[in-house]
Amino acid sequence: MSGGGEPGTAARGRNAFAALAGSVLGAVLQLHQPRLWDEAGYAVLLAVGFAGLFAVARADGGAPRLRGLAVLFMGLCIGAGSAGWRAAVYAQDTLTPALEGRDVQVVGVVAQMPQRGEGGTRFRLDVTSARWADRSTEPLPAMPPRIALGWYAANTGLWGRSADESGRAEPVAAPGPLHAGERWRMTVRLKAPHGNLNPHGHDYELWAWEQGVQATGYVRNGAGDAAPERVADTWLHPVERARESVRDAVFERVADRKLAGVIAALVTGDQNAIDRADWDVFRATGVAHLMSISGLHITMFAWLAALAVGTLWRRSVRLMLRWPAPHAALAGGVLLAALYALFSGWGVPSQRTVWMLAVVALLRLSGRRWPWPHVWLLVCAMVVMIDPWALMQAGFWLSFVAVGVLFATDSGAPRAGRTGAVARLLQMFREQWVVTLALTPLGVLLFQQVSAVGLVANAVAIPWVTLVVTPLAMLGVAVPALWQLAAYAVQGLALCLQWLAGLPFATLSMPAPPLWMAVCGVAGGVLLAMRLPGSLRTLGLPLLLPVLLWQTPRPPVGEFELLAADIGQGNAVLVRTARHSLLYDTGPRYNLESDAGHRVLGPLLRAMGERLDTVVLSHRDSDHTGGAQTVLTMQPQAVLLSSIEATHPLQALRPGDLSTRCEAGQHWHWDGVDFEILHPLAADYATATKPNAVSCVLRIANGRATALLVGDIEREQEAALVARGPGLQADVLLAPHHGSKTSSSAAFLNAVKPRIAIAQVGYRNRFGHPADEVLQRYRERDIRVFDSPHCGAFRWSSAVPEQVICQREEGRRYWHHAVP
Repeated sequence: MSGGGEPGTAARGRNAFAALAGSVLGAVLQLHQPRLWDEAGYAVLLAVGFAGLFAVARADGGAPRLRGLAVLFMGLCIGAGSAGWRAAVYAQDTLTPALEGRDVQVVGVVAQMPQRGEGGTRFRLDVTSARWADRSTEPLPAMPPRIALGWYAANTGLWGRSADESGRAEPVAAPGPLHAGERWRMTVRLKAPHGNLNPHGHDYELWAWEQGVQATGYVRNGAGDAAPERVADTWLHPVERARESVRDAVFERVADRKLAGVIAALVTGDQNAIDRADWDVFRATGVAHLMSISGLHITMFAWLAALAVGTLWRRSVRLMLRWPAPHAALAGGVLLAALYALFSGWGVPSQRTVWMLAVVALLRLSGRRWPWPHVWLLVCAMVVMIDPWALMQAGFWLSFVAVGVLFATDSGAPRAGRTGAVARLLQMFREQWVVTLALTPLGVLLFQQVSAVGLVANAVAIPWVTLVVTPLAMLGVAVPALWQLAAYAVQGLALCLQWLAGLPFATLSMPAPPLWMAVCGVAGGVLLAMRLPGSLRTLGLPLLLPVLLWQTPRPPVGEFELLAADIGQGNAVLVRTARHSLLYDTGPRYNLESDAGHRVLGPLLRAMGERLDTVVLSHRDSDHTGGAQTVLTMQPQAVLLSSIEATHPLQALRPGDLSTRCEAGQHWHWDGVDFEILHPLAADYATATKPNAVSCVLRIANGRATALLVGDIEREQEAALVARGPGLQADVLLAPHHGSKTSSSAAFLNAVKPRIAIAQVGYRNRFGHPADEVLQRYRERDIRVFDSPHCGAFRWSSAVPEQVICQREEGRRYWHHAVP
């Protein structure tokens, strides 16, 4: 018996639950640190946690609640200490600024299967040695152990650069035939992982941190560079080599690359093999979780493996005498499922399923039965201790919350009096309904959209993918001819999903609610789905409805806000009033498959619940119009105001009176805020020699504060604006031409007299924006300059014109790049 007269087993169970919950909570708190402590501080936390647990275990008596709180605190110390100590050790290998932008010759092993595209090949390299490419005697700083590289082709129109770098470098020759496990010698140019930071946006720097990538770059293969050389083949990374071989075999066997990509993803876990347009269809229909290696696939594989092991085990009397066949089947199924999960990339859903199966198997083999919350939390804690940054993945929360909801609502228990196929079918529909209802608030928080056809799509796709497509795809590894049958099965499913995705109500977009509201919404969904009396279940509605009805707060009448998105080298500024929204420029196109509209602006507008009234394209340059097609397609009601020519392809998206050429003198009034076009004059279109000269200049004012958005105007256009008279004064200025030497003349700055300037530029861009001499002119006039690499997304409100909110400061986490 433990203290307080309670049964010892029950007390130990509660203490174990408290310790597991504390470890997860500790990791969560540590992940919110803006900066890391010294590793010794985390070591102290670990020591306190383990010593405290040992002391509590040895102590007799005491109030059970106090013991539970003590155990919870010790678990918290262990979780925070473990995650923090690992992060502090890992941070010691970050790329030193002295290596950025300089050519280094490295020797290393290709660590993952390369990703080949139309523009070149991307891969990861485990560095074994390095030296300066110019054979300088200067000491070389320590290199990060793993780097991500791009080897780009010269004849594709793309240029050598790292994945998130906006600037362009010199063209390179076609990439060689890289394979996982090979050792290569090559000259590379590196930079620290630096991504775009926007509200509700993808955190590229977190992704790189979790992947173990501490530098990105590209292969140098110019006239003066040593050609990349394959040094040797090694036995390192055999799993990656096998995955690559299977993936390439699928593409060789199946002619349709879209279908081959889905099959490759289901077999090897390579989600990059699936076309972006197909991902859009899968997300719109709510079946994206089936197109990667999910818990459902791992569980099915474990069941089939256990069946095969049990059948073979029963054929041997000697084996049967040594170990019962059911036990062997259980252990064999879990082991083979773990190997399959490892082969498929070891994603969070795979980890969760493998650990869950392992815990259940151990409990059965030991003859013990634990309550489901203990099993669920144990698996959760194991995944977090192994990979604490999994807590920042949407897949982690969707996976564990879905399993927890099914346990909590007892969805696995059939209804009394119902047996056979009908009962199983009804049970499957109930499980899908419960998960859909409970995860809708979480989906709104994470993705800002829900699939209205998801329930129907999953009812068709789950059995089809699980029982037809995936088995054929797996068996194709042994009998490649089956991959073609799998392709036909995928094609049939794709036709059904495309029809569902094409329905006008297929997806519902909603603003991202606050975290506390999403948590309440999940609780409300669970309450509605539980087997309780109707009067109790309806109590979930007050918890669920606020999530579905949430609207992002807007400025009051007479005020306006600016949000300069972090889109790299380009312009994209969202202007919001009480009831209207305008987007000034749409950022760059990054490569053949991605642009600022798809990667940044689309998710941002959806998360904020924005319905654009007007899209202004200042001029035709691709760093201002690169995301326009995506934005105009997503916002069909938005009017286009631009200086692009009538024959430009974008004009086809806004025929007739939905597209207007910007000219000085145009003005309108929204919610107590005045908007006016100051440039170009109508005559400027006939005399302009380049697009910059006809950049649309927009002035926004409410009588108390003013913003001036000027595109890429240069000195000549600045002088013309100054000569037209007063009225240029502004509190906020979008730095002309991103701070180029050709703009921001002294006369123009003297006329505008801004207090704040925004420079939307890419990190280490090839243009050198903003130029040092331009920054000096701003400093001489006490103008505060905020650039994208240091600030991230820039937010400003006319209600508090002296205040600027930078996303890099407000959302600072220790894995974010500290720009020098």
